[in-house]
Amino acid sequence: MSVRNARQWLEFWGTVLLSVGLLTACSSDSAGNAAPKDFSEGDACVLDGMYLADFPGPKGQLIFADGRVAWFCDTVELLHTLLAQETVKSIAGAFVQDMAKADWERPRGQWIEARSAFYVFGSSRLGSMGPTAVSFANRADAEAFARKYGGAVKTFAEVTAEDVRLDGAALHDDKM
Repeated sequence: MSVRNARQWLEFWGTVLLSVGLLTACSSDSAGNAAPKDFSEGDACVLDGMYLADFPGPKGQLIFADGRVAWFCDTVELLHTLLAQETVKSIAGAFVQDMAKADWERPRGQWIEARSAFYVFGSSRLGSMGPTAVSFANRADAEAFARKYGGAVKTFAEVTAEDVRLDGAALHDDKM
C-alpha cells in the first residue's frame, strides 16, 4: 500500500467515525446560521474519503452549529444526507456550488444555500461519482444548462429520496 493510499484509508475511516458523531450527536436544527467555507487540497468527502480537489463537478458542505464542516464530493451525497433528517441534527448551514459560475473541472467557491438551489438531474455532465445533481442559484441558469446537456430541473423541495439513492439506481448508473 502506498503512503498516499494508506493516508487516504486512515483519513477515510477517521472521517467516517467523525461523521457518525457529527450526524448523531447534536439535537437541534439551526439551519441558516453559518457562512460557507472553501475546501483545501486535503479535504475529503465525509462519506467516501475522496479528495474534493481531485474531481470535477459540484460539491457540497454541511456546517454544524459547533463550526465543524462535513464535506461532500458530490451534491447527490449531500442531498441524500439532508433528506435523511433523522440523522442530521444541528445544521447551521447546507451549501452547494452555483455551477453557472464555478469551473466544472476545478470548482472552487461560488457557494449557495442548498435548500434554495435549483438542481438538474439526468444531464450528460458527470461529477465525482458519475451522474450528479447539478446545482444553480437561479432557475434560468438551471434551465439553460438542461437545454444544453439534458436533464430535468428540480427545486430542493421536489427532490425525493429516490432521486438521491447512493447505490446508483436513482441516477441510472449501475457502474458505481
